[in-house]
Amino acid sequence: MSDAANPIDLLKAGFANAEALLKDAERCEELLQRMEHKLSLIPAVGEEVSKLPVLASLLRSYLCKEYTVVPVGTLIAIVSAILYFVSPVDLIPDTLPGAGYVDDAAVIIACCKMIGDDIAEYDEWRRATGRIVA
Repeated sequence: MSDAANPIDLLKAGFANAEALLKDAERCEELLQRMEHKLSLIPAVGEEVSKLPVLASLLRSYLCKEYTVVPVGTLIAIVSAILYFVSPVDLIPDTLPGAGYVDDAAVIIACCKMIGDDIAEYDEWRRATGRIVA
């Protein structure tokens, strides 16, 4: 296996890209719009993938400076998961019927497990501020 194909190196590069992207609100918004477009193309959204809008909402709330009590590691995890989701380069190509979104879902599941407490705190904040109804 070449160094360029090393999954650990790819993951490190993805986190570095996510961290850089967090510093550019306009590019972040473009990423979120690409994510929403791809999400609309998936015929049956699984429970795991359906959490993407909450991740996008948290990121948007942070970028708008409405919700800023989120750790930078959580933001990097969210951006990294969304980058993977919208990327045309996947472990399993999205064009494969039935299996194409398995890797996307796996990345989203891993992200949500890593930052589950932060998502719960964000949901509490949204309920308390009237942004969502319980």
